[in-house]
Amino acid sequence: MLAAAEHVLADQGIEEFTVAAVADRAGMSVGAIYRRFSGKDQLLYAVKDRMLGLLEDGVGQALRSPAPGLAGVVGAFTRTLAHTFAGHHRIFPELLDGQRTDGRDRGLQALAAIQRAFVDAVGPCQGEIRRSDRETAVRMVSRTIIGSCVHRAASCRFWPDDGTWTDWAAETTDLALAYLRSPESAEEPACLEL
Repeated sequence: MLAAAEHVLADQGIEEFTVAAVADRAGMSVGAIYRRFSGKDQLLYAVKDRMLGLLEDGVGQALRSPAPGLAGVVGAFTRTLAHTFAGHHRIFPELLDGQRTDGRDRGLQALAAIQRAFVDAVGPCQGEIRRSDRETAVRMVSRTIIGSCVHRAASCRFWPDDGTWTDWAAETTDLALAYLRSPESAEEPACLEL
């Protein structure tokens, strides 16, 4: 049922996502779906919950045994996000567009969980970080990576970047590592006059 719902969402978009379309795709009656879900919104929530569960599980697994060092952890994190979003590239934008409060809360819980996993995984690599407040820097990086990934997924239809998710992961890893490995400047940057 959920696989059919994912296919309908990916193929037809949220506007055409109906219980009848999912039932047709699954080869079952509309009543069979209503016995399990109260309607379209609950079915969408179940699809979103499944996608977010895949994301949480994937990140958790990748961060249990990344390549050594800070680059290994950051790379594993960004590659896993990229892999998950690339594998469901037509579903995530639809789910991001059609958020209700309960779905938004579930999304925020998942993002908090993967951020905690990242922060924990970076712990043993603290010596490689040159920022004065390492803890804040790591949280900033995790939020920036997650935010970039979600933004890319949500806006890719309207603002394509002509890159692949693999390219995104490599570039984002490089940006994050450059930030974490560079000390703060003692001077305030000069403002450019236009």
